[in-house]
Amino acid sequence: MHLTDERWRELLRVRATDPAAVERAYAKRVRRPNLLGDKETLFLVAADHPARGALGVGSDLTAMADRRTLLERLLIALAHPDVDGVLGSPDVVEELLLLDALDDKVVIGSMNRGGLAGAEWEIDDRFTGYDADSLARFRLDGGKMLLRLVDSDAGTVPTLQACAQAVSELAANGLMAMVEPLPYHRDDSGALVMSKDAPALSRAITVASGLGVTSAYTWLKIPAPQDISVLDATTLPVVVLGGAPSGDPSADLALWDGALGHDVVRGLVVGRTLLYPPDGDVGAAVDAAAEMLRKAG
Repeated sequence: MHLTDERWRELLRVRATDPAAVERAYAKRVRRPNLLGDKETLFLVAADHPARGALGVGSDLTAMADRRTLLERLLIALAHPDVDGVLGSPDVVEELLLLDALDDKVVIGSMNRGGLAGAEWEIDDRFTGYDADSLARFRLDGGKMLLRLVDSDAGTVPTLQACAQAVSELAANGLMAMVEPLPYHRDDSGALVMSKDAPALSRAITVASGLGVTSAYTWLKIPAPQDISVLDATTLPVVVLGGAPSGDPSADLALWDGALGHDVVRGLVVGRTLLYPPDGDVGAAVDAAAEMLRKAG
């Protein structure tokens, strides 16, 4: 067991009695010299969902609400030699730091989590997490931002502006800006629905690519498209996101595998699909994804 009762109690003790331990943990983390591994790929586990109130996995609407279980699953995933690191909000990153789980790992901090899942104002994705200055100060490796594009919702505009500013500020600090552009529309009931057609995804990619004063440090995080030609829209490095689990791990793997064959795709950033597989075996789910990435590389 990766998170024993003793380690859990010590984490809670430090949280309550020694808040300065967090800054010490940032300072002493051993950074690896390069973002990409030896095969020039990148495999990250995503764990920033709870900060946006997105806790559900399948029919379990609060699957990610149990923090000890989430951390245990993250520790299992991060122990896999092919997992390069984690994408997380400050609270999750700091808990993993206090558990000594992030040495020689890539750590990408999540920046905008203000568009709470299900809120009427969800598309106005305020920056409520890391900013570029803190990512540089805490010696992390980059920042991720969510950019949902909804033509009928003016909340897209401030998010576009904030993401452009974040891209510029991260680049000024020599840090990766991981932009996740997702085209959405509202259905007849007013619910947000992702647009998965090729024209919408291509448009989102081109909009995200042009954000900020330079694209030198910009990476894109996008869903694996059914039409791989969508990826011809950019020269920027791309990582494929896992998205909501379909309930069929083999189908998820097949979709990712198709995208990994494109020249601009450098790897995977997957959260719930690997951390909460239907059979509960996190290690096996991570191993299957890692094997697929090895073959693609």
